[in-house]
Amino acid sequence: MTPAPEIVASSATLAIWAIAVLATAGVILRPMQWPEFIWAVAGAALLVLLQLLPWPVALAAAAKGADVYFFLTGMMLLAEVARKESLFDWLAAQAVRHARNSAQRLFLIVYVVGTLVTVFLSNDATAVVLTPAVYAATRAAKVEPLPYLLVCAFIANAASFVLPISNPANLVLFGEHMPALLPWLRLFAAPSLAVIVVTYLALRFTQRHALTARVASIESIVPLSRGGRLAAAGIAVTALVLMAASARGHDLGLPTFIAGVVVAVVVLAIARRSPWPVLRDVSWSVLPLVAGLFILVEGLNTTGVLPALARLLNEGAAASPQLTAWLSGLSVAIGTNLVNNLPMGLMAATVSQSAAVPAHVTGAILIGVDLGPNLSVTGSLATILWLIALRRESENVTALQFLKVGLVVMPPALVAALTALLWLAPSI
Repeated sequence: MTPAPEIVASSATLAIWAIAVLATAGVILRPMQWPEFIWAVAGAALLVLLQLLPWPVALAAAAKGADVYFFLTGMMLLAEVARKESLFDWLAAQAVRHARNSAQRLFLIVYVVGTLVTVFLSNDATAVVLTPAVYAATRAAKVEPLPYLLVCAFIANAASFVLPISNPANLVLFGEHMPALLPWLRLFAAPSLAVIVVTYLALRFTQRHALTARVASIESIVPLSRGGRLAAAGIAVTALVLMAASARGHDLGLPTFIAGVVVAVVVLAIARRSPWPVLRDVSWSVLPLVAGLFILVEGLNTTGVLPALARLLNEGAAASPQLTAWLSGLSVAIGTNLVNNLPMGLMAATVSQSAAVPAHVTGAILIGVDLGPNLSVTGSLATILWLIALRRESENVTALQFLKVGLVVMPPALVAALTALLWLAPSI
């Protein structure tokens, strides 16, 4: 006897959600210490193998992430070339020298630099590029590295909606509807300023005891090599290119990729070095991780749950836009810590674009996607990249350590951001 179609549909829906939940749990918990990408790819493969998602649809879903793949590849190439040319060590020495034996001053320097890197090069660049530099700085300063490494993780998310280029999740959430630079700034400048200030105050409060230590002096700094200077110039040019692309409303992935490749080729050619060490040390596993998450979200979209959420969001925005914005921002912020902000951003993009909600509702959702991950260590792709960077330096931060700090830092910053956004909403 053939089961009723609605029963089959219900079974398929349950299976898709079960696979998505298990795959996401694997990414977050890393059972057996297997890399994050294995679990995302395995979940995506199961959807196809069990015929829950046709393979052409899965490929099309993975292809949606092309701009993100280009963006991440370009940033990782820039970071690895800069690391190989000792740019990070030189920057670290400069930071320690300007700290003038003060841990509090060093903390502020790291925070300001992290803010600038996040704003102009993305939160992933802060995780990948800045974290090794900060670790080198703490070695040179002979201080406990954790307070300064935490700055890299928290500011990577806190400053990630200053500009469209500040977070790949922004590209995902807005997709083809990305606002131009000036409308973006009108929407997010005040919330971003509020978050950056509140996050600094809360983070410094949590680390106040560690910041009484004395920072060691650096007598001399080895001059930056020609390759290091070229890498620094390449990063600066990349930031300008991304600003120009953002102002014109262009995709950001391909310009970042081209900049990363050009800088790597020029630096390696002048230094007469083989490209293989750079290519070998890039964290390529991030790309299949992102692709797997895109496919998993597409699977969820076929269940009909996301369209139902879109209808609910549309009705809520029509009835009470302010309340809907608050509830959406808070719900998404919490959700990012349950499923990671990239799949949450993908789901939120599907829902918000289908619902055609007002700008400040979409803005509240984006703030939840970008800032919510500051609660837990598995909340964002940037924080996962940060963890990978720490492992390369033989450092480890437990989920409980991060959560203790996140509970103090994230909630007040989120409330400040949503308040600033919705206070300006009538004039947007």
